[in-house]
Amino acid sequence: MLNKKEILNIVNNALREDIKTGDITTNSLIPPNKKAKAKLIAKEEGVIAGGFVAKLVFQQLDPKVKWKQFVKDGTYIHKGMTIAEITGSYRALLSGERTALNFLQRMSGIATLTRKFVNKLHGTNTKILDTRKTAPGLRILDKYAVKTGGGENHRMGLYDLIMIKDNHIEAVGSITKAVEQIKAKSPKKVKIEVETKNLREVKEALNCKVDIIMLDNMSLKNMTKAVKLINSKALVEASGKMTLDKIKKTANTGVDFISVGALTHSVKALDIGMYIVSKMPNYKKEQQQK
Repeated sequence: MLNKKEILNIVNNALREDIKTGDITTNSLIPPNKKAKAKLIAKEEGVIAGGFVAKLVFQQLDPKVKWKQFVKDGTYIHKGMTIAEITGSYRALLSGERTALNFLQRMSGIATLTRKFVNKLHGTNTKILDTRKTAPGLRILDKYAVKTGGGENHRMGLYDLIMIKDNHIEAVGSITKAVEQIKAKSPKKVKIEVETKNLREVKEALNCKVDIIMLDNMSLKNMTKAVKLINSKALVEASGKMTLDKIKKTANTGVDFISVGALTHSVKALDIGMYIVSKMPNYKKEQQQK
């Protein structure tokens, strides 16, 4: 799923946004050949995700930077733990700090929240899915963070899964008409999912022999009825304002998947800080000693 070129583009865009014509403060205070060592330290507990992205940020500013990560992505960490150590250009460390932390904190926040939802489903066969409610331009990173937290990725975009939603149905007149037009015009290998909001629509979608039926904002009682009605003839996804409090009850209806938009659209960043722990010899002096 991860494409290094795409990630580099994301990183470089973020650096251009923040640094643009130059870091005025850092460049005025720090000599260009000065080195330093910094540590990334967790200020609260959670699941780490995105260390490799933070590393790329510093590497773009200083190709000679040394990165040592002490905990792998997906690791649950506690407050005070050192996540990584970075050695390199003092300017690069200070100029890249905010951008690196923005990526690492957001991705770790997504992974942490995802892990909470996944843990709530322990003992069930239901899987947590993300949605397309991601930060524009950051989808591959948001969805990587969901996977790191133990969730599953739904479609990456409008191109890899056909999802017939309420506005599509409204446009053509019915679920049946929508599915017929889709099957006549779209590649057969692409799966079809239909959004339904009541049992009548579930029956119609089932008669159309689609691959996935979404139960959108249904009551638990109707979800249970819908799952029995579908009877494994299609996969079943539950959706609609899912919270940690009701996720287990939703899973107990027998659905295969529960999609949670909040994983990425309302995430709280994990609190992580960067601290300079020592100043190092200048690059020139270091090279003269070799």
